[in-house]
Amino acid sequence: MSIKRIEVYTVDLPYLQPFTISLGTSTSSTDVVVKVFDDEGRVGWGEASPARRIIGESEHTIVAAMYTLAPAVIGEDPMDVERIEEKMDKAILGNNSAKFALETAVFDLKGKILGVKVRDLLGGYRDRVETDFTIGIKSPEEMAKEALRIIERGFRIIKLKVGTGVEEDVARVRAVRDAVGKDIRLRIDANQGWTVKEAMRALTEMDRYDLELAEQPVRWDDLEGMAVLTSMSPIPIMADESVHTPEDALRVVEMGAADYINIKLTKAGGLLKAKRIAAISEAAGIPNMIGCMMEGGVSITAGVHFAAATRNLVTTDLDSDISLREDFVEGGAGYENGYRIVPDGPGLGNLKVREEKLKLKAVFEEGGKVQAL
Repeated sequence: MSIKRIEVYTVDLPYLQPFTISLGTSTSSTDVVVKVFDDEGRVGWGEASPARRIIGESEHTIVAAMYTLAPAVIGEDPMDVERIEEKMDKAILGNNSAKFALETAVFDLKGKILGVKVRDLLGGYRDRVETDFTIGIKSPEEMAKEALRIIERGFRIIKLKVGTGVEEDVARVRAVRDAVGKDIRLRIDANQGWTVKEAMRALTEMDRYDLELAEQPVRWDDLEGMAVLTSMSPIPIMADESVHTPEDALRVVEMGAADYINIKLTKAGGLLKAKRIAAISEAAGIPNMIGCMMEGGVSITAGVHFAAATRNLVTTDLDSDISLREDFVEGGAGYENGYRIVPDGPGLGNLKVREEKLKLKAVFEEGGKVQAL
């Protein structure tokens, strides 16, 4: 049993509306999709959503990395996912998005071969997880109106993007809390938008609005500042951009730089590394959230499987596919009253990739044969 062929595609994913965070505004994403074949013609799917502002990768760098990663994977047994991860790490440093896409496709293929869900391959713990829904930066009035629309769709947890200035950020939180009442769970994400001094002031003022957590209030590399906030803030602090790898998680733990750690499969480099981050966090008594970039249905479904398999994940931020004008996937992880549900079927489950939406970029086959398009 071996991997015989890998096809690499791109897909354009326009958003329903512009999405603004403290780092900038986006209106669409170009994701990279991989299709992995074994020697009996079975197929596994993976997806990478590049985030230039967060991990410095683009669809172009991901496709380029595949010219190194795909040959390292072809010929390997899809049962040996850890060996495949090792070969990818030896082949090229970094490029976590590309590694995540390939590893996901191998997990999907392995699950199909064995007739089990990826959730079960990763451990298995539950069959659904409640997600928040994220509101990008807008005026306080616009964010309050959008929060009410989100509640009407059944979501009970809302994440607010902030980080453009203490006064306007406090006004945004106040407007949303006044609009939704006291029973809706609120959290904020500054995406590194504040200084430590600004963060302390903002969090002190926002404490009256009953926020669950504050995600990445200061620069990703300011772990000393994160540690100060973790020790002093009335609102729990979550590390996101500060933690890509298991090694990053260990540094955050050692410095006391977070009350929570946000795991994103794309920046972690795959499901296996994400499990290691969760293990480090759990050993330190730090709960995890799973988040997402602006991903489509393949990546989000992988995230739901991971969340359903990982006990230390206490909260979920897997909503990006719901914010797309059109996805390239049918089926996969559905949602109901704010919950993401593990789909039926082996591997990633009963998702169907609409291949007519994809643009073929390269084909890699056993024996070193490469077709670039």
